[in-house]
Amino acid sequence: MLWILLLSLLLLSWLFLASAKWVWWKAGLFSLLLLALSAWWLIDKLSGDGLNAATLYHLGADMEGAGVADFKGYIAGFIVLAAVSLLPLFATRVKRWRRPTAGGAWFAGFAALWVATIMISPLARDGQRLYQQLRPVDFARIAPEYQMPTQALQRPRNIVWIYGESLERTYLDEAVFPGLMPNLNRLAAKSLDVRGLASAEGGGWTIAGLVSSMCGVPLTTSQGDENSMDRMGSFLPKAVCLGDYLKQQGYTNHYLGGANGQFAGKGQFLASHGFDEVHDLAWFKQQKKIGRIHYSAWGVHDDVLLDTAYQRFEQLSRQDAPFMLTTLTMDTHHPAGHLPVACKGERYQSQYGNIGMLNALKCTDRLISQLVERIQASPYGKDTLIVIASDHLAMPNDLSHILTKQKRENLLLFLGDGVAPRQLAAEDGSTLDSGATLLSLLDPNLQTMGFGRSLLDDKRAPSASAAARRDDGRDYPQYLAFARSLWLGEPTRQLKIDGDDQVVVGLQHVQPPVLLEYDKDWDLKSVYLENTSRQFDDADPDNTLAYVDRCTAFEDGSADGDWCALLVNRDNGIKLYRDGELRNGIDVDAPLDAFQGPRPSVRQAHMITQKGRRTRAGQYMLQLVASTRPDRGFWIEAVSSQRKVVLAQQWVQPDADGKINVAFGLDHEVDDLEIRAWLNHAEKLAVDTFALVPSRGRPRG
Repeated sequence: MLWILLLSLLLLSWLFLASAKWVWWKAGLFSLLLLALSAWWLIDKLSGDGLNAATLYHLGADMEGAGVADFKGYIAGFIVLAAVSLLPLFATRVKRWRRPTAGGAWFAGFAALWVATIMISPLARDGQRLYQQLRPVDFARIAPEYQMPTQALQRPRNIVWIYGESLERTYLDEAVFPGLMPNLNRLAAKSLDVRGLASAEGGGWTIAGLVSSMCGVPLTTSQGDENSMDRMGSFLPKAVCLGDYLKQQGYTNHYLGGANGQFAGKGQFLASHGFDEVHDLAWFKQQKKIGRIHYSAWGVHDDVLLDTAYQRFEQLSRQDAPFMLTTLTMDTHHPAGHLPVACKGERYQSQYGNIGMLNALKCTDRLISQLVERIQASPYGKDTLIVIASDHLAMPNDLSHILTKQKRENLLLFLGDGVAPRQLAAEDGSTLDSGATLLSLLDPNLQTMGFGRSLLDDKRAPSASAAARRDDGRDYPQYLAFARSLWLGEPTRQLKIDGDDQVVVGLQHVQPPVLLEYDKDWDLKSVYLENTSRQFDDADPDNTLAYVDRCTAFEDGSADGDWCALLVNRDNGIKLYRDGELRNGIDVDAPLDAFQGPRPSVRQAHMITQKGRRTRAGQYMLQLVASTRPDRGFWIEAVSSQRKVVLAQQWVQPDADGKINVAFGLDHEVDDLEIRAWLNHAEKLAVDTFALVPSRGRPRG
């Protein structure tokens, strides 16, 4: 397929240069295609699976804490490809290329081949795959399969769950990697060793692997784009996960991870589902005794992490309550892995050469096995069930050329008193079943967790794992659709603002601005948190829209910073609800007032300053020079207290030179003064210079 794509691109180049007819259109289309393919190349290098659900998730989730430095080679490659992608635009300026100006047929051929190239490229394949996974699907048929454990746990045991970053079972294959992981192979021989464990869609990256194994559901975004994790009040609030159930049974749940817990919403997931402590990179940085040598681009190294995990295990074991201690390693992260101080001399000699990832794997093999052995040798080891698991299969790394030739499988080992050593074939099993299998080892009467089923149950009912493999996953989108519903819950026809100034939608609390779209049956079709004013204008006119933002988004002169909700429906009904009504709750299906003409447009806040600045009390003149500005007047505000308090507001109209002056006064010092404008999505504002000048004049606003 690659050579066909390359041939198509060469033919496009020839058709592009063959005629000057509509050459700018051809140049633009050609560059756009090349840029899209370049972006796909970068995404594929990061995900190993092109543009998939993980890509969409991370685009919307909090990316703080990502080890970007590890991917600088890929990023440099993308920059080169992006530069090459712009060559068609520059080629139009080369006058020595004498091309006939006629030739509508040449352009038609170019356009036809351009479309054909997209269809044979991975862009079309991945787009079709995402559509199949994310399209609205009726999940009523499979909803009864979602089962939560309710009965009491007969014999609580302490649990230590060790997730190895990308530590798939394939690395334990002695025929492929002889002597790479002798310690884990030795532990596997003493454990319940699950073989053939797959990763179903929605379980193939770190946070998705945690959700799949602990909740028994695939991770997928909710309706619309509210996978913006920093805007969501809780993570899958309708789901019941392993931490929730164990908490009900008297357990305390604790997490130790070396990476940033904000990355991809990992910390929010754990805090939302029964974990009493979430200690991540920020916590380790507070421990002043850990030197900088013990950190990589992703966070604290595994030798420090796992040593701390054992110390925490001892502390928790001395307490009366049962506990689950979960830890997630990091040094085997793609693409090349990292070596901590404890493994600086670690080398794995192999036919593949001196590859950094192999050295990191050999180190991890020793560090994890040492933690397990310390736990088992302790006075508390007999009453502890240990789980060693990969969070997901390995992403593209320096060993991908070897792994692609192997039968890939996740790692899942259970060790503990009473767990008979044996290999268990996971027929139609995936990481969705890991949590249910753990529960069945604690109590044989517990066999389910979400869509997960205990792999020890020979008569287990049809599951999501089986559906993912059956008929090319034809029925699996129903499970993804059900998982999306867990973000909100019911009811969703009432909106209100809570005491934290968040919009309550079902079980979810969302930071506004937010746009909710309801279909004709009053089912919540989409929730939008990004580009909300554009989504409002582009929404289906047959649907009802509920838009929640500051009142300035909808009307002039609202300088108090209150919240408002604008509702419009298919029958040209409209109503603006104010702050007091929103705090009491409004029904989105209530009758609205009739109006004539098109739906009104709304404004959205456009931040001029990038961060807050401490500003003393006094009189000020805000001076801006805008190179790009709206053709009409607009509101500018000075805000503080995390953008919640409006200190000054003024309607401005830039002069011919783009100059804007706003005078205001502060009665007291503020720590986080910021400036924002309220614009329609079609309006642009580019500020060249910005100054806040003390003034003795009387302030306006």
